[in-house]
Amino acid sequence: MNDSSMAHPPLHPAVAAALESGSTKVKVAVSDVDGILRGKYLHRDKFKSAAESGFSFCDVVLGWDAHDHCYDNTRLTGWQHGYPDALVRIDPGTARQVPWDRQVPFFLGEFVNPDGSPHALCPRQTLKRVLKRAEKLGFTVLAGMEFEWFNFKESAQSWAAKQGVGPEPITPGMFGYSLLRMADNPGFFNALMDEMAAFDVPIEGLHTETGPGVYEAAISFSEALAQADRAILFKTGAREIGKRFGIMPSFMAKWNQALPGCSGHIHQSLSDGQRNLFFDASSERKMSPLFESYLAGQIGFLMEFAPLFWPTINSYKRLVDGFWAPVKPSWGMDNRTASFRVIAGSPKATRLETRCPGADINPYLALAAVIAAGLHGVEQGLKLSAPPITGTNQGAENVARAPRTLIETTRVLQHSRVAHDWLGDAFVEHFAATREWEWRQWLDGVTDWELKRYLEIV
Repeated sequence: MNDSSMAHPPLHPAVAAALESGSTKVKVAVSDVDGILRGKYLHRDKFKSAAESGFSFCDVVLGWDAHDHCYDNTRLTGWQHGYPDALVRIDPGTARQVPWDRQVPFFLGEFVNPDGSPHALCPRQTLKRVLKRAEKLGFTVLAGMEFEWFNFKESAQSWAAKQGVGPEPITPGMFGYSLLRMADNPGFFNALMDEMAAFDVPIEGLHTETGPGVYEAAISFSEALAQADRAILFKTGAREIGKRFGIMPSFMAKWNQALPGCSGHIHQSLSDGQRNLFFDASSERKMSPLFESYLAGQIGFLMEFAPLFWPTINSYKRLVDGFWAPVKPSWGMDNRTASFRVIAGSPKATRLETRCPGADINPYLALAAVIAAGLHGVEQGLKLSAPPITGTNQGAENVARAPRTLIETTRVLQHSRVAHDWLGDAFVEHFAATREWEWRQWLDGVTDWELKRYLEIV
């Protein structure tokens, strides 16, 4: 056997560039179930071998909640298995440098089985499963995500000292689209726009929203997997950039009963690689039959995936009548009071905006949910059964309201034939268990609402 037969295949150009960057380390990360990036630095030598054959990462990140409390009700990972290492494969296509961390090279990874097949519980792999089925149908899914979030004049230490009460917004008042409020924190505002672009998370638009210290960012349209990568990196990056300015961004769905909640709207269209398949110039609404079937799928089935885009106890506090968040699976033409806003007109711009999700989503899972529901409608050839709403949900009087609790939507997900079909039995079983765990933590908690309401009187 000669030396050439023993040689490794050539390195991916992005991997080679990271090794040649002069950095002694590389930052890598994976998504946990809640959409929190978990990661580490790897020495450049370790990174080289990891890029070639993967690296080990404790599978506890798929078996614990946002505060590192281990689930007691999951089957594929848990104490009963001893939380062994799982294999993470680095995706060279996610290469970038972190502008606010001395330009350290950065890569996203995903969990795989020992044979290299997709790990059933990995959020990124779950989205890829849906996109692979879209590809078999002949579609490329394009998406763009928008986030609203509050910004507070807090640090991890100050917030801990306050024991979870009374965060201080960076600006007062209700000033949407305010140039004046943008000028209150110009360093942070400009850093978001400029450093995110350098991080390959291009922001199409950034402005203040209605509420004290609220911003909204629209991430530039891309193919769906790249969009989910950008979205999860945006949420993490905003927090990391904020630390430099003494600012704590929060993507919680609703932190204050009297204030609007925070959305995570998802724009989508389907392409054949050449053209927007949602556009039809001959249609009165400029909507192709394909677009109508995709929309019908979301109207009919998206609520079966609800825990994937309303994943926390707090998600449901946002679903209040009279605020901007839609509370029924209704659709409308350029109508922001509907769950599904059809934006139709030009071949380039025609798309669906799904307005249900909150800012607290795991981007991989929320995108998987909306795409799966839409494509189920395409596969089944579904037709729109109701006209678009007008005004404030006029025409949706007989449409059932969305459930108001996580446990209700979790039970629907558990029994959804469509969710099991698109996401896989193992994932649905595991994710439902994690949401049932989250619900039980809420049941055991004693809130300040209860103390104020009952302590003195009852």
